[in-house]
Amino acid sequence: MRFPDNETQRLEVLNQYQILDTPPEEVFDGLAQLAANFCETPIALITLVDAEREWFKSKVGVTTSEVPRNISFGGYTILQSQILIIPDTCQDERFATNPFLTSNNCFRFYAGVPLITSHGFALGTLCVIDFAVRNLNFKEEVALQQLARQIISYLELHRQKIIDDSQKSFNLLFSKNPNPMWVFDEKNLRFLDVNQAAVVHYGYSREEFLQMRITDIRPPEEVPRVLEYLADRHSSLHFCGQWQHRRKDGQIIDVEIVSHTIDYGSCKAQLVNIKDVTEHKQIEKNLEESEARFRAISEVIPVPLMISRVSDGLILYANQELIKTFSFSPIDLVNQKKILDLYHDLADLTALLETLNQHGFVRNYELQLKRGDETSFWAIASLQYLNFKNEVAILTVFYDISERKNVEAKLQEQNEFLRLIFENIPLMIALINPNGKLQWVNQEWENILGWKFEDFENFDVLEILYPNPEYRQNVINFIQSAQRNWGDFRTQVRDGYLLDTSWTNVKLPNGQIIGIGQDITERKRTEVALKSQAEREQLMRTVAERIRQSLNLQDILNATVQEVRDLLKVERVVVYQFDREMIGTIMAESVEPGWTVSLGVEIHDTCFQTGAGVEYYQGRKQAIANIYQAGLADCHIRLLERFEVKANLVVPILLEVSSQNPGSHLWGLLIAHQCSRFRDWEENQLDLLDRVTVQLAIAIQQSSIFEQAQTELVQRQKVEVKLRSALAEKEVLLKEVHHRVKNNLQIVSSLLQLQSHTLKDPEVIKVFRESQNRIESISLIHKNLYTSANIGKIDVGDYIHNLAASLLISYQIVPGRITLKTDIDSVSLNIDQAIACGLVINELISNALKHAFPNQQAGIIRIALRNLNNSIEMIIQDNGIGLPDNLDWRNADSLGLSLVYDLVTEQLEGEITLERDRGTVFKIQFTQLTLN
Repeated sequence: MRFPDNETQRLEVLNQYQILDTPPEEVFDGLAQLAANFCETPIALITLVDAEREWFKSKVGVTTSEVPRNISFGGYTILQSQILIIPDTCQDERFATNPFLTSNNCFRFYAGVPLITSHGFALGTLCVIDFAVRNLNFKEEVALQQLARQIISYLELHRQKIIDDSQKSFNLLFSKNPNPMWVFDEKNLRFLDVNQAAVVHYGYSREEFLQMRITDIRPPEEVPRVLEYLADRHSSLHFCGQWQHRRKDGQIIDVEIVSHTIDYGSCKAQLVNIKDVTEHKQIEKNLEESEARFRAISEVIPVPLMISRVSDGLILYANQELIKTFSFSPIDLVNQKKILDLYHDLADLTALLETLNQHGFVRNYELQLKRGDETSFWAIASLQYLNFKNEVAILTVFYDISERKNVEAKLQEQNEFLRLIFENIPLMIALINPNGKLQWVNQEWENILGWKFEDFENFDVLEILYPNPEYRQNVINFIQSAQRNWGDFRTQVRDGYLLDTSWTNVKLPNGQIIGIGQDITERKRTEVALKSQAEREQLMRTVAERIRQSLNLQDILNATVQEVRDLLKVERVVVYQFDREMIGTIMAESVEPGWTVSLGVEIHDTCFQTGAGVEYYQGRKQAIANIYQAGLADCHIRLLERFEVKANLVVPILLEVSSQNPGSHLWGLLIAHQCSRFRDWEENQLDLLDRVTVQLAIAIQQSSIFEQAQTELVQRQKVEVKLRSALAEKEVLLKEVHHRVKNNLQIVSSLLQLQSHTLKDPEVIKVFRESQNRIESISLIHKNLYTSANIGKIDVGDYIHNLAASLLISYQIVPGRITLKTDIDSVSLNIDQAIACGLVINELISNALKHAFPNQQAGIIRIALRNLNNSIEMIIQDNGIGLPDNLDWRNADSLGLSLVYDLVTEQLEGEITLERDRGTVFKIQFTQLTLN
């Protein structure tokens, strides 16, 4: 958005009218209404445009009082010298995004006349606005411009009234001011006006002043400096300073002047206010001389001192020693440091001032002060009132005691450190004088022993802690020896309980003794517990060793009850076994001589038979300190009295029924009897018996298993003998069967051989020979079975070698012409599979020998038998001329191939494939069956 070229001056002139943000005035409202009526528009405004807004002095048809200048129409109007008319605002690019055009009731027509002063400054606008597109006729334009000139006239009247009011106020203040005042022309320096105070003070009449220039009241030697000063300050609105003036009687006076630039009539002038400071200057001079003497003295005093004003605490003077001590710079004092900046804690300053008010002085007050770099130090302060330059002030002298305080602080820290150590160290510490009098104890000593230091002011501490004279003497001897080793003592605490403690002593050069002690109750308990645990572990190892070394249950039970009695220090330990009727028998016992023996006694406990003791089935353990206070049934108490029992431990011996049937069977009880006295049992003693019963249960089950194993072993040996006898008979029988089958097959083969000699037809003879070969392959299997060491196992590799060799002999193959190669895995075949495989190999090798190698051709026949997971693969391959391509071997007339196909698919229940590449390859795969 553009601004007028004279924008800065325009805003200054606008502010001189003092009309912005003033209340509505009837004259302006009437002119705005007149414009709206004459132009027949719903909106008419009288506006003033300042730096940021267009403010509405008078408005018709709108409620808002101002709009931002960047969206105002008046901002464009004041750029014009004549009326600005916009018939259709929507067609003007300047207002394309103006919110007044994009709202529902948009401004479509605008006409504004700039309000231009006589000096050419556009202050605002008179404008009319409509919601419809339109224009103004010539008469309306002229009327709007005349109204604008009328508004300017009223604005000028408003400004003149402000000027007149201001002039009246100025005249009143000027004429009645008690200080001398005058007005002089900036150009010729002549006086234009003076007030009565100036006439009285300087001795000149008003008429004389108006004939003079301001240089006439200056001493001649200062005139050049005054002129130079005025020339330098000519463009300033105001200036001030101290000068010397000459009165009419020739007296030179010191004055302070304050000057302001004003418009006086038609010229630029300076309004000057004068204050006579001659007397003040003389006082200052006297004070300066006094202060110079004071400074000369104070600067040589080697202690920090300062003078501060009472009213506000401002530091009026500080010597070099104070500046050095507080790390101040001269700039700090020029910046008017106050005394509160020196004090680390303002409470100290408050206390000092209260004491000073009460007594008029303060002596040797210790406090912390603060240096200019914010560090602190300790000092002693002394304060006293005095009068300094006609002001009530305080003289303060400081003495730096930082070094002394540091030493004290270090000693205090060391003492506090030692105190904290002694108070918090987990040891008892006591200080005893050479006469055995207790001097001091730490908090741990009081906490552990229960006594307070004050309790022994009139008593002997050792007599109370160690009441037994003989025992106390041992303690005294230990203390007096002052040897740096530890001694264990039983010390009596306040409640009478004896506490296990351990002490050592340190003898000081002055004869005093420091006793250092600690509560070792837990250590003693731990030692006892460790010893008990070691004994229990030893018992468990002994019982376990017995179980490993012996399977004799009675030996294990006898050793166990003896070990448990020795460990628990009781009069009797027994192992008690129940039968099915819950009648118990003592199976093992260890009893101290003099007490009733219960071994072998059959106990009819009616309590158990009536259902009491069911908790033992559930694995519950029982520790009875007093049989008469345990809530036992009368029948149970009578049973225990029979064996002189006063206290006992009872733990059930539970056996696991079986792994398939989880649960426990109550075999019996492991019982410890205390017969001589009632006894409070410890938890670990009950746990010990519990662990022992686990080992006993293992031993009982192990013994039972051993007995069962021996019985089963005898029975198994008898059965094995019978089985071996039956197996031998069966093997003989099977060998005889295979031998007879082989002989019968051999007879059939011989009959075929004899019959073939009577025949003349070669084809018939060939058929007989093939049948003979087939019988030979079956016979060979039975021969292998009855000659084998294991009648159920056939050596497949040997069988195939023998079968192939017999075929080569049968077909009268010249040695070396046909090479036989085999690759036989360790394969297990039952007899049915072996016979079928033998017949298949017989037929396929026979075919190869007859047809694959014509004209005495040499060749190779390969036989392979391999394991493939749960299957067996058999391959018969030759490198001969191969089968004819047009031969359907599955449906051939050949008996051999038909027999092969049927044996593989039906008897072996397998698959067979033929490959004709480079000879003939038959691949047969079938499932491996269990040997029969």
